[in-house]
Amino acid sequence: MKTAIVTDTNSGIFPKEGRLLGIYSLPMPLQIDGRTYYEGKDISVSQFYKYLVQCPAVSTSQPAPGDVLALWDSVLEEHDELVYIPMSSGLSSSCHAAQVLAEEYGGKVQVVDNHRISLSLRDSVLDAKALAGAGCTAAEIRTELERSAYDSMIYIGLDTLDYLKRGGRVTAAGAALGSILNIKPLLKIEGSKLDACAKVRGTDNCKKRLIEEMSKSIELFTDRGWDISVAVADSYLDPASSGSWLAMASSTLFRNDVDHCPLTCSIGCHVGPNAFGMAVSRRLMREG
Repeated sequence: MKTAIVTDTNSGIFPKEGRLLGIYSLPMPLQIDGRTYYEGKDISVSQFYKYLVQCPAVSTSQPAPGDVLALWDSVLEEHDELVYIPMSSGLSSSCHAAQVLAEEYGGKVQVVDNHRISLSLRDSVLDAKALAGAGCTAAEIRTELERSAYDSMIYIGLDTLDYLKRGGRVTAAGAALGSILNIKPLLKIEGSKLDACAKVRGTDNCKKRLIEEMSKSIELFTDRGWDISVAVADSYLDPASSGSWLAMASSTLFRNDVDHCPLTCSIGCHVGPNAFGMAVSRRLMREG
């Protein structure tokens, strides 16, 4: 049985990379100043962050049902079944919408809600691909991914509170005070929850605190006997700053296996440019 793995660009896997990995990826729609763009198709992540600085009217939305169905139907022309791994249901309604659409496929489409986004979602997709390569069915892959749904942690440090203010997560007064005091919020995403972790004075101190928290999570996961995947991400407009963050994280954690990805647009709308993050996930299985 041929089982395909399908995700969306919330995973950080865009169509070009997906073709190299043997994974299908649905570009997510973005609304910028009244015009619709598709992530990884007609707008890059770096272009998105430039727009985000210049234009206040930027938002993300869920894919149109017709686009989802068209991709599924195309994939099923060459495969017996597929696993669809979208963004967490706790952070978007696109997962539930896909579950409803899948009911018409008689089990050929298995929609996974494993409560992940961005770096941790990417890990799930890569695990799914490896499980399919090992001969697991779509239903078995869905079961495995949902069983390990909460075995991940993401931390994100913000350069500014302005974008949280736009989304109503902080007040205008709170954002202004944070700017005056040079407060850098540290957020964490565990499962479907986006919560505040700490408020730190200065970017360097925020990065240090992020790495401290990540070290604790890595130790917790390894103490459980898990194989893990560690990755960093950022929304830096300057490539040198992006490289510096990767180098700092890798050297401080004493790891040479840290992956690096951009922060996808779905998170970027809320955290803004020049944010920096890190994730650790339980690694179920990988090819090779």
